[in-house]
Amino acid sequence: MRTVRALAPYLVAIVVAAGPFLTDDRFLLKVLTFVGLNALVIVGLALLFGFAGQVSLGHAAFVGLGAYASAVCSVRFGWPWIVGFIAAGSLAALGGLILALPSLRLKGHYLAMATLGFGELASLAFVEAEPVTGGVDGFSGIPFPSIGGFEFREPAALYWLVWAIVGIAVLLATNLTALRPGRAMRALHGSELGALASGVDTTGIKVRVFVLSATLAGLAGALYASVVGFVSPSVFTVGSSVTFLAMAVIGGTGSLAGPLVAATALTLVQYLDALIPGISRDTARIVQSFQEDVYGMSIVLVVLLAPRGVSGLLKRLGSVGRP
Repeated sequence: MRTVRALAPYLVAIVVAAGPFLTDDRFLLKVLTFVGLNALVIVGLALLFGFAGQVSLGHAAFVGLGAYASAVCSVRFGWPWIVGFIAAGSLAALGGLILALPSLRLKGHYLAMATLGFGELASLAFVEAEPVTGGVDGFSGIPFPSIGGFEFREPAALYWLVWAIVGIAVLLATNLTALRPGRAMRALHGSELGALASGVDTTGIKVRVFVLSATLAGLAGALYASVVGFVSPSVFTVGSSVTFLAMAVIGGTGSLAGPLVAATALTLVQYLDALIPGISRDTARIVQSFQEDVYGMSIVLVVLLAPRGVSGLLKRLGSVGRP
């Protein structure tokens, strides 16, 4: 069993990398690309919530900042895609820093309310800043990603680009959690007073993990803008932030694998009629119409029955058969 657990990440990486070889369905590749976009957001949110114990209900705002920054850089300024990609992460990081600093004295539901307010303000700004964002009509004409002379136009190329960046983010996050910063985040999550007494710079940890989480969300936004070619304020709402938080909560704490599994499952729910043969559109539409309710019920059930979420269940399965 220990060997299986050790090999599991490599097997998953091989399957993900081989995705375009396993199917030539363009729609399915597009769906799996959207899974990767959400996974990139969840890597950062897993660090923020699952390891550092900080709640955010405004992560869709960081995704929106990244999407609009990349769109403006590529369309209005004509800059190379990679420059817009870096600018998207930088602007989202600045937004995370601006939000983190006044929120240092807050915790629990007070912090959640502060991030919720930030998300609402950002959503309003995306609508009102019409000269920059296009307002409610959205921002169109965003080109595909390109590096050098190669343009990622085909679904398979976009899939590999997104999942390659997700893989880099997962690798960096895994190394981070295994080192001293990871131990500091776990200490902060367990008890802020205890972490302070142990010499942990809780203020610095909070700010850095918030900025890192916001940066990954901004990069996901830049990728989303390039993959879809259009961004609209209706995508970056508080409802989207709640969905991201649900993925992190259901995924569980102290793990990256659990939130990634939850992000995959909750993203695929939106495409039930296309992914499950034989399911009627009416059935899928009913499930999708109660999507937020399903998320809420799932969070309640996780809190009551499996406080460690999917990650706890995975660890429990991994311990089966041990002496």
